Amino acid sequence: MGHKVHPNGFRLGVYRPWEANWFAVDKDYTKLLHEDLEMRRVILRRLHNAGIAKIETERSSNAQMTVTIHTAKPGIVIGKGGASVDQLREDLEKRFGNRVRISIQEIKQPELDAQLVAENIASQIERRISYRRAMKQSILRTMRSGAQGIRIALGGRLRGSEMARREWDREGRVPLHTLRANIEFGRATAKTTFGMIGVKVWIYKGLVKIAPRGGGEAAEIAPQPVVPADGGAAAEATLPVTAEAPSATAVAEAPAPAEAPEATAPAAEPAAEAAAEPKPAAKKPAARKPKAAEPAEKADEDGGKDASS
Repeated sequence: MGHKVHPNGFRLGVYRPWEANWFAVDKDYTKLLHEDLEMRRVILRRLHNAGIAKIETERSSNAQMTVTIHTAKPGIVIGKGGASVDQLREDLEKRFGNRVRISIQEIKQPELDAQLVAENIASQIERRISYRRAMKQSILRTMRSGAQGIRIALGGRLRGSEMARREWDREGRVPLHTLRANIEFGRATAKTTFGMIGVKVWIYKGLVKIAPRGGGEAAEIAPQPVVPADGGAAAEATLPVTAEAPSATAVAEAPAPAEAPEATAPAAEPAAEAAAEPKPAAKKPAARKPKAAEPAEKADEDGGKDASS
């Protein structure tokens, strides 16, 4: 009970890439890891008003580090004439001793980024705006931007209550157990006079099309028949129609083979009867020949008698 999995880490390697792309041997891994963490803290501290959603790092073999900053306000990050980004690059190079290249990516729809939505709600709570109103407005803007679902959870001393509690609201679908679901997760902390309030946001954007293994294109699925609401009765009603049609066509196409045995069977019986009838007729002449010979014999006998007499 209560075992939660981070939505971003749960989908790493399925369709979501890592935010840090580099390789190191065992002895250098700890050093590079702490450098990445410290670099993210420095950037977020200096550009906390720039609406930074994500920071990606990449290290090349020639000791050069590429930092990609995803922000909703690129003008604040770049500064006037690029002065802010140049100063940030120089500070990072002095701090970590590597060549740093900074790339800035603009977020076109901040309402669909979970981290920016969480930071927006936290800033409203810090300005003493009702947390219910902040949640409702954020949900409305996100759903209007094209999201299929959003969930927001707040935890802490809401409205300055003595007992901390948890409040949440949701609209649409948020399938956390589906690996192919494109769900973004973000969290922020609102520091108020009566304590810290945590904000968590889940945004569901739809299913991700994953390429099959081997690099081939996914096969198109044939359209399936639509089953009506009363699927059982409708299926039973259609079964007799599909069963009668093949039988009618089969009889229409080949009537002769089906009727031939019935017509030949009666014809064979009279032929057998006719063949059986002549046999007695052949026996009758054989039976009559002795009868015809009897008078001759009798006549001979009579003639002999007369002669003897």
